[in-house]
Amino acid sequence: MNRDLSRRTKLVLYGVLLVLAIPFVFPTWWMVTSSLKPVADIFAFPPRLLPTNPRLDAYQRVFELQPFGQQYLNSLYIALVVTVGTMAVSALAGYAFARIRFRGQNVLFLVVLAGLLIPSEVTIVPLFQMFFKLGLVNTHWPLILVPIFGAPSVLATFIMRQFFISLPGELEEAARVDGLGRFATFRRIALPLSRPALGAVAIFTFLHSWNLYLEPIVFLSSPEKFTLPQALTQFVDAYGGPMWDVQMAAASMTALPVLVVFVVAQKQFVEGLAHTGLKG
Repeated sequence: MNRDLSRRTKLVLYGVLLVLAIPFVFPTWWMVTSSLKPVADIFAFPPRLLPTNPRLDAYQRVFELQPFGQQYLNSLYIALVVTVGTMAVSALAGYAFARIRFRGQNVLFLVVLAGLLIPSEVTIVPLFQMFFKLGLVNTHWPLILVPIFGAPSVLATFIMRQFFISLPGELEEAARVDGLGRFATFRRIALPLSRPALGAVAIFTFLHSWNLYLEPIVFLSSPEKFTLPQALTQFVDAYGGPMWDVQMAAASMTALPVLVVFVVAQKQFVEGLAHTGLKG
């Protein structure tokens, strides 16, 4: 009886979750299916959930109208470099704030966290002036350096600090007995144990860099150096109207790496966020 009740409860729960998932899954489904339809079918009434005659013309035109392959590689390598750089900086900074005692530690940490309160729109003009003087405008350096040492890295540092605080102090004491120094303890003990937190940092950093829109518009002007969010706005006809099927095809390809990253690292993402609130 209890087993049947438990089975019914699970079925009801799964049914409720499926219904709740519809508003989140349907836009993605509509985007992918619309990329396979003619423009007239996209706006047909009543709406068609499946394309009657699927075709890949829109995907071909994506690469004909823009250097989309180069733009795709731009976004991919920038996101990877920013993710690795942010993981390195936040892991080192988080460990220092969690395990190294120094004068003004808490005050300095509050100053670092204050960076989260400053909108990127406020700093974009002075940043442009700085990179312009350095001759780095219309290059990818601003899109790499600003996220690594900006607000995304601050949030990553907070997550890493909270994780390192949760580690037992006995681990460091055992490392000192074995003759390990501070950096060796970090590299050989603390860092391997921080994989869940690093997974969380990797996911939201990759997503932030992949979806970055304001900074590319400000710093980049050459189409071959565009990133994907900026490139998606360029698929318009001669009158400036959107090319819906082409935009849907480009957006579908743009969303693919995000889904892959989340599926691969979702377990570490959940575990990492669960550890951020254990100790203050």
